[in-house]
Amino acid sequence: MNKVQRGILADVPQVGRHLLFSIMPGGDLIPALESLREIADGEATVVGLGQSLVLALGHDVPDLRLFPPVAGAGFAVPSTPAALWCWLRGADRGELLHRARRIERILVPALQLDQSIDVFKYDIGRDLTGYEDGTENPVDGDAVEAAVMSSGKVGMDGSSFVAVQQWLHDLGRFDAMSATNQDYTIGRCRESNEEIADAPDSAHVKRTAQEDFTPEAFILRRSMPWSDGQRAGLVFVAFGKSFDAYEALLRRMVGADDGIVDSLFSFTTPITGSYFWCPPMYDGHLDLRAIGL
Repeated sequence: MNKVQRGILADVPQVGRHLLFSIMPGGDLIPALESLREIADGEATVVGLGQSLVLALGHDVPDLRLFPPVAGAGFAVPSTPAALWCWLRGADRGELLHRARRIERILVPALQLDQSIDVFKYDIGRDLTGYEDGTENPVDGDAVEAAVMSSGKVGMDGSSFVAVQQWLHDLGRFDAMSATNQDYTIGRCRESNEEIADAPDSAHVKRTAQEDFTPEAFILRRSMPWSDGQRAGLVFVAFGKSFDAYEALLRRMVGADDGIVDSLFSFTTPITGSYFWCPPMYDGHLDLRAIGL
């Protein structure tokens, strides 16, 4: 899969930064995107385009749409669309800072940076609750099958769709739970990472068992924790060859299928939600031919 942005299939880095941009009125998008195409390598810098940006260029990417807002008993999952998403991956926060500044400079005045979120790898790849994240991620060929489009169409083959959400944890509330209740909330034993057979149906692992759906709802997760002062949580990132698998999981989490709400909502809250299309690579650069560039 030499067409895919390689950062999608690579393991999460030591540190990262998520940049989200909106369109500036009257800005010339074409030279900005042409400049981004030259410096985004798809590995250290992964790029996704939102629906508003694609439409502003007079084009359409099939199946690209807005993140769906949904609500459940006492909670809401918001939709916060953005025009452009850049995921900067690396090992040095200083280098990420300078790379982010360079990207922001080349996009002005066409696109405005609205949000920057620094993320990091915790321990062996854990959420800040201490539980391993991405345990049942597909690997190798299964990861490609789940996350990468194989359409045969110029500018689309090798592309991917991604859902990006920032979740805010109430770690004080989680810490107040007993160790048993924490395990039952997640559906795994924190110490062994083994799935708990008799966990309640509301346990996160049971809500999102990807093989239990018809068709199976496999996604490729590349989530990382974030913190800002006393606020902290997870930036959830899920790649797919379409949004269908992610939306099936989301419906199950909010109880739309059977009225059972995922226990995650007892201590964490989604505060953003965006969808993007990640173009493929061509000759070492972003392949933007599908949107006329």
